[in-house]
Amino acid sequence: MLEIKTVLLFLVTAVAEIIGCYLPYLWLTQGKSVWLLIPAGLSLAVFAWLLSLHPAAAGRVYAAYGGVYIFVAILWLWAVDGIRPTVWDLVGSSVALVGMSIIMFAPKNA
Repeated sequence: MLEIKTVLLFLVTAVAEIIGCYLPYLWLTQGKSVWLLIPAGLSLAVFAWLLSLHPAAAGRVYAAYGGVYIFVAILWLWAVDGIRPTVWDLVGSSVALVGMSIIMFAPKNA
């Protein structure tokens, strides 16, 4: 059960980070409203708070989170940007998820 909670928390955290970065991207590259910076800032604050909810050591959480972020970013590419991921995108994000699983769920004896 801890594994499912951890992965779900990572997924929500990744979405908060991506939204927090995507909104300023829209403002800077597509001329969208500067007001997008307000929800972007709030989303990044939620992102930082969500990272603090993980019970593992911060360095381990950040390393493992990176794998989930890669996976969610590829989903974002497809769902929001409308670009279908390549086989290599899927393979790479799968490797990142395997890495996350090893970091977070391998036995910790030391």
